[in-house]
Amino acid sequence: MQKAHEPADLPPTTQVVIEVPRGSFIKRDAHGQIDLLSPIPAPFNYGRSPEHHGGDGEPQDVVVLGPRLPRGHTTTLRVWGQVRFVDGGQPDHKWVCAAAAPSRRQQALLRGFFGVYAAIKQARDVLRARAPRSRFEGWHPAPKT
Repeated sequence: MQKAHEPADLPPTTQVVIEVPRGSFIKRDAHGQIDLLSPIPAPFNYGRSPEHHGGDGEPQDVVVLGPRLPRGHTTTLRVWGQVRFVDGGQPDHKWVCAAAAPSRRQQALLRGFFGVYAAIKQARDVLRARAPRSRFEGWHPAPKT
């Protein structure tokens, strides 16, 4: 497995295993334990690339745009860019994959969702008497090839 890359170094495609289908309210960690109960349904499919490691040492997180896919579904898709995210003070960027290039609407949805997601994680940290150390750092498209 490889470490996470900067947008210029993202692989053109990656294998993805879906862990959280689009429309789900429950986000699970790599071990299947509940990590977050969201007040809003996930607007994207969410999974991991078993071929690469992210900055947190876990398999690379991947957001899959498009229709709902079942949990456990495996596919290979193009990597269009990444959402830069810091979780608990550690880089935890999410690659964005899809069959077609993300539309402006999808890019705006990525920015909006991950901004809210960071705020939820920050609130969770405060409730647990921890300093909030999660933040959204933007959508970064891969260079055009």
